[in-house]
Amino acid sequence: MIAVRSGARPVTRMLGVAAVLALCLTACSSGEESFPGTWGSDDSGQPNLTIDDDSSYSGSDGCNRVNGQGTISGDTFRFGSMIGTLMACEGVDDWLRRADTAKVIDGDLVVYDDEGKKIGTLDGD
Repeated sequence: MIAVRSGARPVTRMLGVAAVLALCLTACSSGEESFPGTWGSDDSGQPNLTIDDDSSYSGSDGCNRVNGQGTISGDTFRFGSMIGTLMACEGVDDWLRRADTAKVIDGDLVVYDDEGKKIGTLDGD
């Protein structure tokens, strides 16, 4: 910290405010994207997913409704136990049911299985 005379307290406060603003600008421009949001399509047979502020998620694999409670750690969303309906739909790829983790990359939700293999991408809004 910079040593200043007692009459110069406003300068110390201004330096502190400037440091906080600099940290905020650095964090805000880091390119890190947030998980709460909606990805995918509402079109019939297409997957979609909404992750809420409390890390709960809901959506569809294109046929069946899915939901659960996940966790966020850094830039990774980890799906908790997924529950959903079990309807049979011809021609629907239900890859979303195998989701283990996800990352937001360039506004899209990239989904990985339990082996860390990319299994799909849901387009952002």
